[in-house]
Amino acid sequence: MPTAHDHPLLDIRLQRESPTAGFDARFPNTNQTKNCWQNYVDYFKCVAAKGDGFVPCQQFKKTYTSLCPIKWVETWDEQREEGVFPALAAKPSGHH
Repeated sequence: MPTAHDHPLLDIRLQRESPTAGFDARFPNTNQTKNCWQNYVDYFKCVAAKGDGFVPCQQFKKTYTSLCPIKWVETWDEQREEGVFPALAAKPSGHH
């Protein structure tokens, strides 16, 4: 079976496809903590609204998996499963 190295054009294309997140104008600074958080939240909001098969949601996932430390994601996943993740926790209904 041919490999990428057997085809120079394929090799160049593979070098261009980076698993890291691209530039996001909403987060121009080098500290990407907010970008990580926002893309994690946006992914789960997108999936909740559009469903797991909605392709545009995958860009949020690609970005947060690229930017966020694994330990953060594990912690947030646990919080979501327990219903206590701050950005997605169910808000109490009713008025004061």
